[in-house]
Amino acid sequence: MRTFVIIIASLLLTAVGIGAAQAHAFLDHASPLVGSTMPTAPRQLTLWFSQDLEPAFSTVSVTGPNGARVDAGKPQISGTTMRVALRPSGQGTYQVHWRVLSVDTHTTEGNFTFHVGGR
Repeated sequence: MRTFVIIIASLLLTAVGIGAAQAHAFLDHASPLVGSTMPTAPRQLTLWFSQDLEPAFSTVSVTGPNGARVDAGKPQISGTTMRVALRPSGQGTYQVHWRVLSVDTHTTEGNFTFHVGGR
């Protein structure tokens, strides 16, 4: 009987742990693609996440090749998607930094780059 209780308890703890691990909003994909090279500067950045986002506490910033911010205004957030308009800033490497709060109150953040023009 004791072995049975230990097995059931282990299964329950495993199930709870799996649910908790999936409760964070991670970046699923982006447009422009992470690490991609584009011929011209995009007018918008779109990020898709694995969980719904809390708009009031989710942000993104994009800096252009000269180090100045090129994101134009607050991001628009709907469910798992975040969009922000971009001001063109020419050829070079663009740096993206995102920080999001999922609706279940877990915060995640990350960085990536994309490149505009020939290398």
